[in-house]
Amino acid sequence: MTRTPVVAGNWKMNPPTREEAIALAHAVAAAADEVQSMTTVICPPTAWLDAVSRSLAGRHVAVGAQTMHYEDRGAFTGETSPLMLAGLATFVILGHSERRQYEGETDEAVGRKVASAVAHRLRPIAAIGERAEERRAGATASVIDRQLRAAIGHLDRLAGSGLVIAYEPVWAIGTG
Repeated sequence: MTRTPVVAGNWKMNPPTREEAIALAHAVAAAADEVQSMTTVICPPTAWLDAVSRSLAGRHVAVGAQTMHYEDRGAFTGETSPLMLAGLATFVILGHSERRQYEGETDEAVGRKVASAVAHRLRPIAAIGERAEERRAGATASVIDRQLRAAIGHLDRLAGSGLVIAYEPVWAIGTG
């Protein structure tokens, strides 16, 4: 089985305007048109998902969301459901270190989100990685094992899930 590499860019809270987001998306798309041996994914802020997605119709760039809730609907202020992402994104980042650190996102929640994404035909990008103190304690392997097991723990089948694993050691990105 041949796997296509995935290169994804998380834009976080950038750029600040819709126009800049569309311009950046077009610049990425122009570069991606030159390299079609991989899947290029851009993950703009939720506010720009619709505009960016529409502007890239027919281009060789996939659009991803930066997170989502595992429930389809409910009283979850500020969250985005997988149903809301339908037609806007094909990928979704789950378990990013900043979500874990600042929003208290747990391994269990990440697993539920992965399963929900798969159930809604979104390709989950499960972000895993150890913090600096875990690295110093020699716990890298156990942290990665725990996070991976949690990410797939709610899936009926791993095969065909489209799951992408993004390993990003938290200590290496300046927030850990």
